Amino acid sequence: MAFSYTCLGGATLRTLKFSSCSSILRPSLPLLSPPAKTLTLHSLHHLTKTHKFPPFLTRAVSVPAGQTLDKEETAKPYQWKATIDFKWIRDNKDAVASNIKTRNSVADLDLVLDLYERSLNLQKEVQRLRGERNVVANKMKGKLEPSERQELIEEGKILKEGLLTLEENLLKLTEKLQKEAQCIPNMAHPDVPIGGEDCCGLRKTVGSPRQFDFPVKDHVQLGKELDLFDFVAASEVSGSKFYYLKNEAVMLEMGLTNWAIAETMKRGFTPLTTPEIVRSSLVEKCGFQPRGSNTQVYSIEDSDQCLIGTAEIPVGGIHMDSILADSQLPLKYVAYSHCFRTEAGAAGSATRGLYRVHQFSKVEMFILCRPEDSDSFHQELIEIEEDLFSSLGLHFKTLDMATGDLGAPAYRKFDVEAWMPGLGRYGEISSASNCTDYQSRRLGIRFRPSTEQTSSNSKKGKANVGTTQFVHTLNATACAVPRMIVCLLENFQQEDGSVVIPESLRPFMGGLDQIRPKGQ
Repeated sequence: MAFSYTCLGGATLRTLKFSSCSSILRPSLPLLSPPAKTLTLHSLHHLTKTHKFPPFLTRAVSVPAGQTLDKEETAKPYQWKATIDFKWIRDNKDAVASNIKTRNSVADLDLVLDLYERSLNLQKEVQRLRGERNVVANKMKGKLEPSERQELIEEGKILKEGLLTLEENLLKLTEKLQKEAQCIPNMAHPDVPIGGEDCCGLRKTVGSPRQFDFPVKDHVQLGKELDLFDFVAASEVSGSKFYYLKNEAVMLEMGLTNWAIAETMKRGFTPLTTPEIVRSSLVEKCGFQPRGSNTQVYSIEDSDQCLIGTAEIPVGGIHMDSILADSQLPLKYVAYSHCFRTEAGAAGSATRGLYRVHQFSKVEMFILCRPEDSDSFHQELIEIEEDLFSSLGLHFKTLDMATGDLGAPAYRKFDVEAWMPGLGRYGEISSASNCTDYQSRRLGIRFRPSTEQTSSNSKKGKANVGTTQFVHTLNATACAVPRMIVCLLENFQQEDGSVVIPESLRPFMGGLDQIRPKGQ
């Protein structure tokens, strides 16, 4: 059994639904069949007198993008709705379709546009019936013969029943439209290379691979000889892809963390530590999928919460559902957190040692800014990353990632891949993404432009102070600790088995300049 509460006002539709089951609706099934019982505000008043509902049901509940409803069963309703610009999508259909194709997305654009047109038509019909009902209500205010009044009463009942049916059909249609539209990825920057991994563009190369005149060891062997890790005990305690850090490796993690935070603070970033458990809906709003066989997200059983895979998620939630003053922008945060990833589907040599693990520490930069500034801040973020890794003496290359390697929120993404001599290849150590308004439309983060800005931007030269805009969001990794440890151990190993600490890190490690075998 399921109920839904529909609050209607003009073009606004707010919904509260709760049910005991959820299911899948095949797109071929009709959307205009009668759904669960819908309550008007008037009948809701009576219902709340006879049924006691828990307080958390005052918020709506959601279905992940891609799921659908079955004709015979009730739908699991939405917790949130993205403010998607459907008109823009319709008016730019060819560009959106091309973007979906080049990004290997499963989004069904034709279905989204069909649902959008049907919802517009249904909204018009709802408005028409409301108008007729208002006409009837106004007529009944005057003096009428009993027979005339009775006719109007009957007509009002018919209109009310018809309106309820249309409202509940509009509700189902709107929810289906949201689920399908949320699958559409962000548009890609015009300069993003089209294709897969092999098509990525080279932005910059820093340094060259170090030449060794002795046999090179990988970080796993170095860690064993220097007594820095314990993978065996961790696998017994927690399972595969977990680890203990020991001795100088602990100092290295703390030193890298403090170094990354200190360096980014010099550049105007506000430091944060974040919650590491968040609501599943927040994960969805940031563009990640917390459910499914290939999810990278650890969900907490019997709850609506998840472990974070990056601090980008809780930092993005700080200003959720808020309107910022123009003077507050840009907001620049650097956040330290532990991160948790399932690494579903990961296999091969890339999983060896610390390179791909289930839990790790990371320092993440996050920016909220005006739309016209996001390209320049994206350049700033990648330059900060390049400066940080250059100061450590690492050899790396910066890649402009191709469309096939962009996550759904990213408008453009740069990856930094560092040379790891022990592994004999380049490995990703960082990325920087401009997500434009993809996340802010889901998180509900807007700003109100100042009078001066709206005046200069207005074609007519008139300020529109009341109009808000969605901010743009960007994120970049200052330091993913385990992979940085891999780079440092493998690149700065010495013939005698020791490892030299880069000079820029030494102040953050109590002056330690070298990790030596315990016998030395």
